[in-house]
Amino acid sequence: MGETEMVTAAIELGIDTRITLTAAGLLFILALLLGVWKYQQIRTSPDATAHIYVDIAHRATLLYSFATLLLAVFTELSAWPSAVNLAADAVLLIFFVAAIAAYIVHGWRQDTTNQFHDQTGKSGTHIAMVALIVGEVGGFLVLFTGFLAGQF
Repeated sequence: MGETEMVTAAIELGIDTRITLTAAGLLFILALLLGVWKYQQIRTSPDATAHIYVDIAHRATLLYSFATLLLAVFTELSAWPSAVNLAADAVLLIFFVAAIAAYIVHGWRQDTTNQFHDQTGKSGTHIAMVALIVGEVGGFLVLFTGFLAGQF
């Protein structure tokens, strides 16, 4: 295959997919940097452990980066318009980043080992969790139904 043929054979990704892949890359870089913070805490801690929320931030960010790759695949194969896919991705990513930010804050402050402790029955926490559930499940259902519509 000649050079020209290889260039034309390259996959052209939609803008929605490219943005989502960029987010996955940024999350992965953040996960790696959080791993450095975690290691620094392990090295300097008398019991060779990082604060639980530093550990959670690191692990969650790794998982979210790979979850975002999955979103990019469903985005690329979706039959819905790019704006719809990107909106669904944005909702998911906002909740992913908000969760990571909360973990980082608790890890930095070292103010709790359970962010839900003493939150039972508090309406603000409940509303935030319901929004997270609706946003993440709903956002993915948009992408998944777009995939199903496009592939079957």
